[in-house]
Amino acid sequence: MIVTALEPTTANSKHVPHHKISSQPQYIMENSRIVFLDYLRVIACLMVIIVHCVEPFYLGGKGTLIQNWNDGFWCTVIDSALRAAVPLFVMASSYLQFPVKYDTLTFFKKRLVRVGVPFVIFSLLYTLIPLYGTDGFQPTLNVQRVLLNFVGSAGHLWFIYMLLGLYLLMPMLSPWIDKISKKEEQIFLILWGFTTTIPFFRLLAQSLFGLPEVWGEASWNEFGTFYYVSGFVGYMVLGHYFRKHVGTLSWKNTLTWAVTLWIAGYAIAAGGFWQAMPKTFPVSDKIDLAVRMETTWGFCSTGVMLTTVAYFLVIRKITATGWFYRRFILPVSQLSYGMYLMHIFILVPTFAWVTSWGIGTPATIFVSALLTFLFCAGIARLISLLPKNKYLIG
Repeated sequence: MIVTALEPTTANSKHVPHHKISSQPQYIMENSRIVFLDYLRVIACLMVIIVHCVEPFYLGGKGTLIQNWNDGFWCTVIDSALRAAVPLFVMASSYLQFPVKYDTLTFFKKRLVRVGVPFVIFSLLYTLIPLYGTDGFQPTLNVQRVLLNFVGSAGHLWFIYMLLGLYLLMPMLSPWIDKISKKEEQIFLILWGFTTTIPFFRLLAQSLFGLPEVWGEASWNEFGTFYYVSGFVGYMVLGHYFRKHVGTLSWKNTLTWAVTLWIAGYAIAAGGFWQAMPKTFPVSDKIDLAVRMETTWGFCSTGVMLTTVAYFLVIRKITATGWFYRRFILPVSQLSYGMYLMHIFILVPTFAWVTSWGIGTPATIFVSALLTFLFCAGIARLISLLPKNKYLIG
């Protein structure tokens, strides 16, 4: 859905020079497109929509966080497996765009048209148009708020703010990533991997000393020792590392690594959420508890990082370029950014409709997500037929 959708899945001499590619072939190309990145976009897009269909079952349903044990169980099982969607987009974007191969001004101009303009337009739409079934809509307050951040109904736009921040860094970090050795890049990734454990050390510090602050963090300084090698920039470097240093793996080796990493990551993500979730239902606490429950669901936490690498290993092995790729995967991949921007508008009424069927928690989640995905693809396709459509859907 998102990020990589912002970038064309192409690899030409200007963007991916031969000397930057492993001596072993890493991907199949079709008409100058890197095939596995198209599959990744589509898969990650659907993953994000499923995650957002899970949220109503643990974020404020009828004034509570979780209504019953069944909802808590399925939230844990499903969402823990899919939190890797956003990191996958970041890795795919850097796989293509990092290091930047043209001048900084050209890079920013391209990003402004493909990412910035549609983002601004949809920010305004969410500001001025209430979601289906919304009570207490306040467009005047929204207009004031949107100048500083996304409005409440457009929480998914946090991702675009983060992505724009990475774009600001890419030209500056490109000379560094071009010059460092494989070993130096590995050292950075090891340090970054360690930072994914910091949420656990904060919990430890909280339990021992009553303050969740570690390694220089304080009420007057949120930038601790490892802050500067943490966050989504690690996924940006990881995407580059895969392209430059990780050659073709056999299916046996791929699955061995992927399954091992996925099981470990899923155990951390699901185990942490389940352990933090109160077992007396309905759970009536609010946002503070939700934040604690999601500690192991953080996009830059250990469990999510491990499942992200596992998915990336498997998806990069996909090479099919037949009818399904040409007629479904490719066009949906090209529309995925627009689908991401609009999907909350479509998801809310679709989820309400499917919920009225009374088909149970897991079925409601997956059916709502699939219908939202298909509706968004259809609408984005219609928009793509309009002139200047790039200003709406990228």
